[in-house]
Amino acid sequence: MGELASISIGINPNLIDLGNFVLSWHGVLTFVAVAVAVYLVARWGGKEGMIVDSIYSVAVWAIIGGVIGARVLHVIDFWDEVYRDDFISVFQVWSGGIAIYGAILGGFAGGALYIIIRNSDWFLAMWGKVFPFMGEPHRANLPGIGRLADITVPALLIAQAIGRIGDIINGEHFSSVTSLPWGIIYTHPNSPGIFRPPTHPAVAYELLFDLVLLAAIWPLRNRLRPHGMFFVLYLATYSIGRFFLSFMREEFNEYFGALNEAQVVAIIVVIFTVPLLVWKAQLVRPTASRP
Repeated sequence: MGELASISIGINPNLIDLGNFVLSWHGVLTFVAVAVAVYLVARWGGKEGMIVDSIYSVAVWAIIGGVIGARVLHVIDFWDEVYRDDFISVFQVWSGGIAIYGAILGGFAGGALYIIIRNSDWFLAMWGKVFPFMGEPHRANLPGIGRLADITVPALLIAQAIGRIGDIINGEHFSSVTSLPWGIIYTHPNSPGIFRPPTHPAVAYELLFDLVLLAAIWPLRNRLRPHGMFFVLYLATYSIGRFFLSFMREEFNEYFGALNEAQVVAIIVVIFTVPLLVWKAQLVRPTASRP
């Protein structure tokens, strides 16, 4: 059907481009997405009686874990092509290269480890010996891991949708060619997608999927027990959707003959989460404490 039957995106992917300083739409919207998620979790957690300052403390380590996880998965995917011969670039996160699955799983790990370690006996003992200038060791009033993870789920899906807007503008995620009238072409010379034929807006599909998934599981946000099962449900359902949507993505590397890295991770997540839901998750009557 050609370019006349396609959606043309001519936005410069770089919001600011001053020599060595480049600020992309993707970077800005990723920051906005994280800020929105932290704000929503703090607001909803506060309504449930959690200490807001404690939520912010957990959020700091969740963000650190998310950045590390997102970078690690990307580096693993492109180790042979890029990082094996240029190890220093592994640490140049500002140059681009992250994986959303790493951000989700790494963020959970970072926040959960902080909650576990902060009030542990060995950390409090070390605090008294190594950091005496920080005052007397004391336990922090931190939220439970499962309870906080459940509250985080809707904020995560909203944040993922916001982040995908940056991906749509940038054109950095290549997809399969299509003749459908909503196929996308990129016309700005700075876009990685320039000169490509009309392709599926796969990241836009994922944006819509994130919002549909949010609407679908929202009624269960206060009905799954024990705490943490709502987060597990999110991981399982998102992974199933991401697995099938990824068939429209054109990734550089393939595993097991036809799968990309996100699909491999999705399969692993489903293998662990679905049996866990069947084994532990229980439906309860909704209460009024949740946002």
